[in-house]
Amino acid sequence: MATVASSTVRGIAPALRRLYFVRSGFAVVWALLLFATKSDLGPVGVALLVLYPLFDAAAAVVDARSARAAGPARGLYVNIAISVLAAIGVAVACASGVPAVLRVWGVWAIVSGLVQLVVGVARRSMGGQWPMILSGGISVLAGASFITSASAEDPSPGGIAGYAVLGGVFFLVSALRLGRAADKR
Repeated sequence: MATVASSTVRGIAPALRRLYFVRSGFAVVWALLLFATKSDLGPVGVALLVLYPLFDAAAAVVDARSARAAGPARGLYVNIAISVLAAIGVAVACASGVPAVLRVWGVWAIVSGLVQLVVGVARRSMGGQWPMILSGGISVLAGASFITSASAEDPSPGGIAGYAVLGGVFFLVSALRLGRAADKR
């Protein structure tokens, strides 16, 4: 049984590691682009805000496909649905202004953070998942912060860029740790 589990981890780990590197790079570039828009809800800012959850959904599809050998990826399928709904919600919220965007983004961050936490715990034996577990917990806290900041006098979506960078850092650390864990097996 241990050999099968170890073999499955070795098969999934390289694909997951590549995905984490791509997600890390995307998050940082996306955050820089959002920052460059000066947090404006113009066409570029709106496109970026909608793109991020769509990218998250696409990444979850890739993750689910690579994880099939390890068993059901229910949490990943939930994340796909949540992220697609978030993209639609953000697109609609952009028409109402920054507070609505922050509320939708906050709810998405909370729910997807909880899913990320559950998936990370389920993959704990694979190694390299502690950054994902921590990131899921921080996402829940950040989501609550976005919802709270929507009530500020002059709310800005600028904090979302910082959230993405932090997520990118967690994906990078997880990719590096996952590589080490796979090498030890």
